[in-house]
Amino acid sequence: MDFKALNSQYRGYLNTPNLWFGRDIYNLQQLELQTQLPTSFNETISPTIRLGKRVEQFVFHQLKQHPQVSILAENIQIQKDKLTLGEIDGLLLINKQPVHLEIVYKFYVYDESVGTTELDHWIGPNRKDSLVEKLDKLKNKQLPLLYRTDTLSYLQKYQLEIEQIEQKVLFKAQLFLPYLSSKTHFQSINKACISGCYLKKTDLQNFKDCKFHIPNKANWLMEPHAQVSWQLYPSFMEDISPVLEQQTSRLVWIKHPNGLVEKCFIVWW
Repeated sequence: MDFKALNSQYRGYLNTPNLWFGRDIYNLQQLELQTQLPTSFNETISPTIRLGKRVEQFVFHQLKQHPQVSILAENIQIQKDKLTLGEIDGLLLINKQPVHLEIVYKFYVYDESVGTTELDHWIGPNRKDSLVEKLDKLKNKQLPLLYRTDTLSYLQKYQLEIEQIEQKVLFKAQLFLPYLSSKTHFQSINKACISGCYLKKTDLQNFKDCKFHIPNKANWLMEPHAQVSWQLYPSFMEDISPVLEQQTSRLVWIKHPNGLVEKCFIVWW
């Protein structure tokens, strides 16, 4: 296992801000964690684990570093008659207060042609999901799972009374604005989440003098850096074109002639 890469991913997760503060969006209460604790990631993770599950492992590792936090349970599958109704990401005690935690880590691009509000405009890079869809799912499906009668037996195992449990989300995101966008003001979201821009294939001709790196999906969490293998423009276009033709957007790192390295999405649409 490459612990150096794993720790770079973990630091990237730690450095990703919460998408909003307090209850600013949908009245969903963000869990706000101190990230300055000196910690590295020294646990074992399957190399094939999907990104969302990888982030969950990072979250629980971070929580273990907090003396006021106790983790009662992770990833509880709520079942009825052998049918899985859903999953509770975590049950915690924070300063002895029971908390039901749901964890979300997303990548969104800003497209004003979608919907009518600022929140509507944030969509997945492949246009298959959106911020509003995820918020609705959290509000109307994932958090209410706690109150299903089928969940009571799981809570009793941890001697928890349902009326005592607070519900919180840890919703982190990397956000990408259109290429050459001058937008700087957002009403709802934490603009510190803005991680770069997104480009269409036709925009790439403006980057012929740059070098490119296509990180694997786990490394999307990382801060971009120069110590990787770089491709020149012709080689990169050979690799990225078939991906875009399959209607798949891809996160890439771009190294400019002046040495600046930035993170961008190349979108297929």
